[in-house]
Amino acid sequence: MKDNVKVKKFKSQSTNRRIGLGVTYTVLIIAGIIWLIPLLWIFLSAFRCEYQDGTFIGRVTSNFFPNAVGFENFRLLFTSTYYGVEGAFVKWMINTLVIAVIDCIISTLLVLSVAYCMSKLRFKLRRTFMNMSMIIGLFPGFMSMIAIYFLLKSIGLTGNPAHPEYSVIGLILAYSAGAGLGFQVAKGFFDVIPNALVESAKLDGCTNSKIFWRIILPLAKPIIIYQALMSFTGPWMDFIFAKVIIGADNARYWTVSVGLYSLLFGTHPDTNLFTQFAAGCVIVAIPIVTLFMFLQKYYVEGVTAGAVKG
Repeated sequence: MKDNVKVKKFKSQSTNRRIGLGVTYTVLIIAGIIWLIPLLWIFLSAFRCEYQDGTFIGRVTSNFFPNAVGFENFRLLFTSTYYGVEGAFVKWMINTLVIAVIDCIISTLLVLSVAYCMSKLRFKLRRTFMNMSMIIGLFPGFMSMIAIYFLLKSIGLTGNPAHPEYSVIGLILAYSAGAGLGFQVAKGFFDVIPNALVESAKLDGCTNSKIFWRIILPLAKPIIIYQALMSFTGPWMDFIFAKVIIGADNARYWTVSVGLYSLLFGTHPDTNLFTQFAAGCVIVAIPIVTLFMFLQKYYVEGVTAGAVKG
């Protein structure tokens, strides 16, 4: 009798579990489809190649799927002149790449250095600094945008009509200067590395600098790749800081996000440029998707190992 009751109870729990999983997967599938629809629309619009009365149509049309596809939008995007800048999109891409790469190097070094100090060194106010950085990290970065803008303007790194290229330097500083406060994930990774390695190296006469470069970093490949990806994707996709610091009058030095935005909503908006805007979105997404595909293994290792409580 008791065995029958246990069997029925087990079957009931198994049935409820299947129903729960079915509902969960259904909701996730629906949410995934809703999330993918705008991305699919942008992707299809990038290859939309339709003509009306012999004129190329680049604006939004009512049909979701294009009647004709081609690479005309990509050709126009790379060859057209926008805001008086010849080959503007190529220049915007180069600006963005230079800013992202430089920030990636500086920010990665800053974050890993601070994380090593917080993980392996003991000094006064260490815990206070960690708590303060945690509290500051709760606030969105754009809250400091006005203060950063006026600080950069006071030293001539933005809003400088004589040297508009200085705004690129100001933007790099804005991205990388406070990167060290985001050390928490890297610190969690370094906490996993045995302190015995550091102590034995100090007994052999190694300085903290040598320990960091010759012992810690060779063991920290996953977290280095994770931090480099995060540091690269931030400037590559950012719009707010780039728009404010570079300004609306320096089209030659815009990043790609500001440039694409200005095609539709700038001082000279043109709705007929929507399909070119979509083509630009596809091109911008390619490097990020490629990096994550090839470095996904190290990215996951860096996130999971860095999640250890320190």
